[in-house]
This record gives sequence, C-alpha cells and structure tokens, in this order.
Amino acid sequence: MTVSPTRTCNWAILVRWCKFNFVGGIGIVVQFVALFLLTSVLRFHYLLATGLAVEAAVLQNFFWHERFTWADRPRSSHGRLPNELLRRLARFHLANGAVSIIGNLLLMKFLVTAEHMNYLAANGVAIVLCSVANFVVSERWVFE
Repeated sequence: MTVSPTRTCNWAILVRWCKFNFVGGIGIVVQFVALFLLTSVLRFHYLLATGLAVEAAVLQNFFWHERFTWADRPRSSHGRLPNELLRRLARFHLANGAVSIIGNLLLMKFLVTAEHMNYLAANGVAIVLCSVANFVVSERWVFE
C-alpha cells in the first residue's frame, strides 16, 4: 500500500499539532504557576501578573518548539546561527507572544470583570482560545 503525499502531509501536521500541544501543556503549567505565585504570593495585580506569566510561558514554549516541535525544519548549512535563532524568537514574540499576551489580557479582563470568573479559570479559557491561532502562525511563518 502506498501513502499519498497528501496523507503524509496531513500526518506530519497531526504529529506537529500533537507536539505543539504537548509543549503548550508544559507552557500552561509554567503560566499557571507563575500567575499563581505572582498574584497570591507576591500580590501583583492580576493583569500585570497575567502579562508576566504569559511571557514566561512564551519563552519556555519557544525553547521547546525550536528543539522539539519544529526541530525537523531545515536550518542554514552552518547550523542554528544566533541571528537565525534571534529572528525566529522575534517572529515568535511578534506572532505567538502578541496573540498570547493581547488575547490573554483582553479575555482575562472580560471574563474576570464582566463575567466574574475566577482568574485561574479565565486564564484556562484564554489559553485554549489563543492556541489554534498560535499554531497556524508558527507553522506558516515563525518556523518556516
């Protein structure tokens, strides 16, 4: 039995999506722990704490996406040059960081203030809603 290129491509996207979500799951833990510590222990305002927690998760996610999720993407013949890495990190921040931080802040503000949702539950909803957009942007632009 032969496998069509479309099936291979779809399989590769599915595997990458699973890797993306695995890394994202670790990022969720990082974000929740940071948010909890910043709000409950250090008494930061929940919106400031959300921004800092998202940034911690974004940096962690980039590190693992670079080495795991998109490790198969071709790099220069000289390996992973620092300027290439910085370019991808900048793209990741522009795309995923912006979607995550702006999306999380807006959703947190709405869900906590207007809907009176617990800030941790609201954070979970915000993470889920931003996830698909982040994958598409990473697949097509960041780790091209």
